[in-house]
Formats: sequence, structure tokens, C-alpha cells
Amino acid sequence: MNLNRIKAFTLIECLVALFVISGSLMVVQGLTKLLSEDVRYINTDKTLDWQLFCGMLRRELDGSELIKVENNYLYVKKNNDLRFGQSVGSPDFRKTHSSGRGYQPMLFDIKSAEIKELDKLVKFKITFDNEQSFDMLYKFQEGIE
Repeated sequence: MNLNRIKAFTLIECLVALFVISGSLMVVQGLTKLLSEDVRYINTDKTLDWQLFCGMLRRELDGSELIKVENNYLYVKKNNDLRFGQSVGSPDFRKTHSSGRGYQPMLFDIKSAEIKELDKLVKFKITFDNEQSFDMLYKFQEGIE
């Protein structure tokens, strides 16, 4: 009797292959879910944006002279007169010329910005659209010209 032997996978080999494929797909699915959660967290958490904003604002204010705080705007004099604050109806915190000309956004997606001054100590309170709120204090140096 002549038997034609065809090479093929055995049942055990097929089951092992299916197990490996399903395990690989489960790992990929888990990593995809983890990545999407991280992206969602990064997009909703404003802590990094706040830290970058504080650094930028401190560099802008270093060596400047406080003129006044009025209507939630901070007016300072460095090389020229500058104004910092949230324009009415806009979702960003801006640096402009004291007359409002020019436009340099420093922070986006904000709900409200409150600026108060007491004896050359300026307090910034920023609330983002996602209800996260942060405070910053800046003390202007005496006798800066």
C-alpha cells in the first residue's frame, strides 16, 4: 500500500499557533488602550502647560517695572510698555503692547484669568476650561529702571 504523505500542521500545532496569535492581539489591544488613555490624560491635564507658562512669564517680567494692575491686566515697562492678560471673550492669555496692539498668546484654553496686585506682589489665578485652577505669585524688585 502506497501512502501519500502530505506535510501538514497537526492539531496541536494549530492550537499553539492560534494561542500565540490571540495572545499577540491581546497585547496589542492592551497597549493601544494604554496609549489612548495616556493621550487623553496629556490633553486634559494642564500642569505642563501651566509650568511652561510660569517660566515664560517669569522671563518676561524679570527686569521689568510694574506700572499697574487694572481690569485684570498687568501693565509693565521693560524696553517698552507691555500688557499681560486675558482679552474679553478670548480663550487665551496674551502678551500685547500696552495699547492692546500686537498679539502673542502665552496660554490657551483658559476659562478665566484673575490678576491682583498688593505692594508689588502680583497674584495670577488661572482657571482652565477643564476646571483645573493654578495660582502664581510674582514679586517685582524695588528700584528697577
